[in-house]
Amino acid sequence: MAEPPVEIVYTSLHRRHPAVAPAPGEAAEVLGAVWAHALPDDGLQHVSARSEDNRIDLLLYLLTSDPDTPGTHCPLQRATALIARSHQASPSLRHQFLLPDPSA
Repeated sequence: MAEPPVEIVYTSLHRRHPAVAPAPGEAAEVLGAVWAHALPDDGLQHVSARSEDNRIDLLLYLLTSDPDTPGTHCPLQRATALIARSHQASPSLRHQFLLPDPSA
């Protein structure tokens, strides 16, 4: 059986305090927050994270949705909403990271 098609969205969360080194387990904590706040309509299939000095990079693998279905959002919109929801709900994410600017 073929795997369902996915869209890959790259984003970064920049640190509020870049001079602070990444904490051990930071990537797992961010991944946990994203999974905890994912909704079925997000279509999240997989997410990976990599800590860097001034940011954490995320790759979100989202199911491709039918653009002709009413109310369907593009992968970038779904990823932006998921990251914003995770950031808002997680005190740790709010304390450590800034939300990405979707217009940038």
